[in-house]
Amino acid sequence: MAVGAPRVTDRDDEDTGRGDGPPPTGRTVPAALLALAALPLGLLVMASVLGRHVRPGADEWCFLPVVRDHGIAGLVEQFYVTDNGRLANGLLVGLYAKFPVAGHQWYGPVSGALMLGLLWALTALLLRRAGLAAPRGTALAVAGMTTAVFLFATPNTYKTFYWPAASVSHTLAPVLAAAAALPLLRARGRRGRIAALVTVLLAGVFMGTLSEEASVVALVVLAAATVLAPLVLVERVRRPFRVWALTGMAGVAVGTLLLVTSPGSRNRRERYDAETVSMLAPDSLVTSLKLFARIAETVLTTWQYAGAVAAGVLLGLLVRRRPDAGPAVLLPWRPVRLLSLGALVVLVCGYLCTVITYPVFGTRVLTTERTWNDYLLLYVLLLVAAGAALGRSVRRARRPVVLAAAAASAAVCAATVLGLAVPLHHLGDDMRARAERWDRQDRHLREQAASGARTVPYTPNSVARMLEPFGAGGKKRWPAGCVADYYHLDRVTYGGPTP
Repeated sequence: MAVGAPRVTDRDDEDTGRGDGPPPTGRTVPAALLALAALPLGLLVMASVLGRHVRPGADEWCFLPVVRDHGIAGLVEQFYVTDNGRLANGLLVGLYAKFPVAGHQWYGPVSGALMLGLLWALTALLLRRAGLAAPRGTALAVAGMTTAVFLFATPNTYKTFYWPAASVSHTLAPVLAAAAALPLLRARGRRGRIAALVTVLLAGVFMGTLSEEASVVALVVLAAATVLAPLVLVERVRRPFRVWALTGMAGVAVGTLLLVTSPGSRNRRERYDAETVSMLAPDSLVTSLKLFARIAETVLTTWQYAGAVAAGVLLGLLVRRRPDAGPAVLLPWRPVRLLSLGALVVLVCGYLCTVITYPVFGTRVLTTERTWNDYLLLYVLLLVAAGAALGRSVRRARRPVVLAAAAASAAVCAATVLGLAVPLHHLGDDMRARAERWDRQDRHLREQAASGARTVPYTPNSVARMLEPFGAGGKKRWPAGCVADYYHLDRVTYGGPTP
């Protein structure tokens, strides 16, 4: 090195363009990361194995006979014409309802693997486009913790992960929306940019007919990204990014227009308008704000979300600017400003989702936790980003401090997985017991129908506050008529409480 030349060290800021040294090498760090990644992956495997105890319930009693008699197209038509107008929702529901019990059992493992894979790819591509490198296993460990916390830190894991009808609308939907950015991150040249625009347009239309709440979140995020692009991106990439974001917003708008003008959406509004006030009424807006504040209190006091922060800290400690990275696409990192704006976006998304669900659920939005997931993915990703900012700051300290921070973060990740595994195990016991009762009753109802019976008693069989026929001690019949259709009966009657 020439005399007087600047010395490049691990403390150099990657924003200066000089690089801050290579990422940690050798076998120890990648091996430790793979061991850490095995913890959330093991939790996902555990949850997937428990999926064999899932059985149909609630709305799915009504979906199954339609798909059996009229196919997936018949269910899509019913959604559009009669139920709610959600074309994409009807398609996804039909795909698993085509295989009645098996479809419910396999939905959790398949959707969980899909969400993990998409978040893994998203993490890896974000690092690459930012010109950053990390030891092997970093992206997988971060994506694994993000997926595990998102799926299992919720107050009702069954309705988040195992109940396909809810997952399609509120759990899988936001992940699919985030995955629409993958072609943009991979785009190279004109063809790549065109493919990214086509993808985000189609994804927006699909999202607009899949989930109103996820569509609201997508619109808010894309709008914020368009406005805030000068704070994050260098000038040469701002215009293509803004065109991409506006194209996505146009797609969501088209999909939403298809939904709200459908006969099914009109029918749904007529059903609820007679019983509820407008979502834009002052009382409704104030009440929604109070309810969202209570939801936020629940989320902020759920300690398992600390696992997302810990994963982010490890990410911040390990990433370095690649020596071979091309021209920077990001402006110098301003964590306080950007994280504050990100928190504001999460709050706006959460409040708006509460506003549009309040007319349907009323104060039950506090216990309808599945509807929180549309914006909770954004919250988890914000926590990872906050952790990465913290890790990046700690990285400038002395080596013992860095090692202590890494060890503490790994310990928090391990504690989080353990804290999620215990309630998941208890839920598995409840699911197993319900599956045994469900199977016995299923055989009995089929035998009775085959012998010519037209009316058969049915015993409610619920798990995790799932709706069943004859709820409230036999007072609420829904969906008893759908159960009768499923078993080719004229009627099912209340058979008493679950033994």
